[in-house]
Amino acid sequence: MSQDPAPSLIHARGLTKRFGDLLAVDGVDFDVAPGEAFGFLGPNGAGKTSTMRMIACVSPATEGTLRVFDMEPAAHGAQIRARLGVVPQADTLDVQLSVRENLLIYGRYFDLPYAKARERAVELLEFVQLAERADDEVEPLSGGMKRRLTIARALINEPSLLLLDEPTTGLDPQARHLVWDRLYRLKQRGVTLVLTTHYMDEAEQLCDRLVVMDKARIVAEGSPRELIGRYATKEVLELRFPTDADESGDGHLDGKLDGQLDGKLDGLAERVEHLPDRLLLYTADGDAAVTAIHERGLRPESVLVRRSTLEDVFLRLTGRTLVD
Repeated sequence: MSQDPAPSLIHARGLTKRFGDLLAVDGVDFDVAPGEAFGFLGPNGAGKTSTMRMIACVSPATEGTLRVFDMEPAAHGAQIRARLGVVPQADTLDVQLSVRENLLIYGRYFDLPYAKARERAVELLEFVQLAERADDEVEPLSGGMKRRLTIARALINEPSLLLLDEPTTGLDPQARHLVWDRLYRLKQRGVTLVLTTHYMDEAEQLCDRLVVMDKARIVAEGSPRELIGRYATKEVLELRFPTDADESGDGHLDGKLDGQLDGKLDGLAERVEHLPDRLLLYTADGDAAVTAIHERGLRPESVLVRRSTLEDVFLRLTGRTLVD
């Protein structure tokens, strides 16, 4: 006799959020399993942060069903928040306090005894590699250090669910990789991670599953590899041609050159995307496509074969137009 699957840590059906006439989240469905790393991807205004705020019990849902720890936020918000850790998009540290004091004060919000809060502070500062800065003021810290301190603060109550809104925005590559390592270690300890991010490599590194949101709706769901397999090809061939060969003179691949290219690209790729500065050929074998390109008399000034990434999926689903 098969056992029933474990209940979802987060369960949403038809989840909707309106701000007056603005529909911020439009009837989304998703589940997050215990111990999973789950991501929300999408352009600005897609509804990611509004969804996270509903999960965090700081913004009530307008319609639909939402259960967190098998409890309804409207009725059990305080109990849910006691088991959450939240890393907001912008650091909200108290710059007039020391690194350690930021953790101790935050521990009081969860009614931690002083001795327990101090013990947790020692553990967490070691965990985020800030133990040597415990007595320093916050203001002089680098952006990466402040972000790690914000994550440590969110862990003071030993949460089983950690919500992270754009956890590494603005950090340099070294700081980003250190944060990724800490988050991966938390996942290994059984902490469930739910994050929003603009970084596709971050989503590929951290997320077991993710949803792509666009215009307040979920447009795709799956693991990073599943989404790449579903919406992209194994490889992408990037071709750049001299812009002075284009009659329009504006650096776009249109006019005479574009017309000449179309006939010679037939059958080389599953999909061809024309960008202002290059062509993208989505194909199973980039090297074979390069050979065929030269055999057909085309002479691009640069050629790059790369594997398809989550960014290719993201841009296909949400478009390349800048969203402010």
